[in-house]
Amino acid sequence: MRPTSGITLGGRYHLESRIAIGGMGEVWNARDEVLGRNVAIKILKEEYAGDPGFLQRFRNEAQHTALLNHNGIANVFDYGEDSGSAYLVMELVPGEPLSSILEREKVLSPDRALSIMAQTARALAVAHARGLVHRDIKPGNLLITPDNRVKVTDFGIARLADQVPLTQTGQVMGTAQYLAPEQATGQQATGSSDIYSLGVIGYECLTGHRPFSGESQIAIALAQVNDAPPPLPEQVPAPVRALLMSMLSKDPRNRPANAIKLAEAAEAIRRGDVRAAQAAVPGMLLHDDSTEAITQPQDARTAPTAVVGGVGAGIGASAAAAQAAHAAAPATAALPIMGGHNDGASAVEGAHEPSPWYAPIDEEEELAPTRPPRKKRSALTWPLVALVALLLFVLLGIWLTNSGLFSSPQPSPSSPAPSPTTAVTSASPTPTPTATPTPTTVTVVAGNYVGRNYTEVQSELEALGLRVDLNPVEQTQGIMGAVTSLTPTGRLQPGTTVTVTYAVVSAPTPTPTPTQSHANATTPPASPATPGK
Repeated sequence: MRPTSGITLGGRYHLESRIAIGGMGEVWNARDEVLGRNVAIKILKEEYAGDPGFLQRFRNEAQHTALLNHNGIANVFDYGEDSGSAYLVMELVPGEPLSSILEREKVLSPDRALSIMAQTARALAVAHARGLVHRDIKPGNLLITPDNRVKVTDFGIARLADQVPLTQTGQVMGTAQYLAPEQATGQQATGSSDIYSLGVIGYECLTGHRPFSGESQIAIALAQVNDAPPPLPEQVPAPVRALLMSMLSKDPRNRPANAIKLAEAAEAIRRGDVRAAQAAVPGMLLHDDSTEAITQPQDARTAPTAVVGGVGAGIGASAAAAQAAHAAAPATAALPIMGGHNDGASAVEGAHEPSPWYAPIDEEEELAPTRPPRKKRSALTWPLVALVALLLFVLLGIWLTNSGLFSSPQPSPSSPAPSPTTAVTSASPTPTPTATPTPTTVTVVAGNYVGRNYTEVQSELEALGLRVDLNPVEQTQGIMGAVTSLTPTGRLQPGTTVTVTYAVVSAPTPTPTPTQSHANATTPPASPATPGK
């Protein structure tokens, strides 16, 4: 059944107007005749309704989202099938996708980007706590309400940690531009993979473009695995740059430990408390290029009223003024680094209104009250120190006398008196240096090299003193040049030959599939009310 305005699904949901068309289905504004409220209904496309795989994926989205209860996740109310059409009844979210906002505004202020990241991270934390990984975090799946609240949508390809995947082994699920390196190499996605995707979104919000691009989806996926993200602009505050680069680390161990820690770090940076952010995400220290940490926020009520909310001359002027003021201030000076944006958006729930970032402060009014008063030294301090020192010298002299070091040896009639040179030599023997043992073996762990480019692996193994024998293997799937196995592994003697097997992917004839049509589907301009997709 093809949905049209005026029909009723399940004898309850009256379709009024179509909102958008996605890869899997259409989204309609409908009226719930039983509860008397408007809802959003996602209807699976007619051509996919007969495909068991797509139908199961549609059911999974309903089941997964129904497990979650958080104000940052679009609610699912109902699921049904009518006349061969499957439909999902969801919360009607007023607002628009972040993708539409970025298309219109190009670049967001650092404070607004951090707010979106923090809210999204807290919503994802709820899903991760239930063992659910989203696997497709991108701007099109983040809805922004008029009061700048974030709603995460579209858990269509999300997967529970203990669930058997619907896809074939090695098949990649997600959007290449926001795909974590481990997903691009066919490994299992984790909560850290969602954090990486959110880092790509934050990078795009601050620069107007994604960190990795290419002529094809495969080229972009290869860049996600092998290339370092380009540096962020200098006008982006150093703590924000450090947080984003830690999120974009190739090694998941260097990313934020979990979504809650990420949210805490983003909120701490908005308050100006960089030390708290670094404590929540230690990986920031690996990318910290600032000369001095800014640790104490400024009270928003006493801050100047000028606010910088975008990119341009205002940001450059504010940053330059802040650097000059920061260099002239004492080491304990505190400067606010983040602030509100010029669209009147509210801050994260529970946090006070942030002050303008890099706003100069009055040193007398702001810094003096925070410095603890110096304690005056007592008049008895120095005599007491002298007395203690004298007592130590006396005790040292007694010990040296008793040990015989200062006593004159009595020479025997048959033995000549020892010369001063002999006494010094016997009292102070020259220490013999201890030889440092050199390692005789090196340890090779296959997990540290599989999935990486064979040229990098060859260089690292040769640096360990091993010989490398390259073994290219042709296959139809995988990543060109990615290492698939190493032999032998474990503890090896220097000079051992290690066989490195890597993939040589032959390009198959591209065949359009329903999944590709979903990834390349375009979405018409959103109306004032856009639900979760």
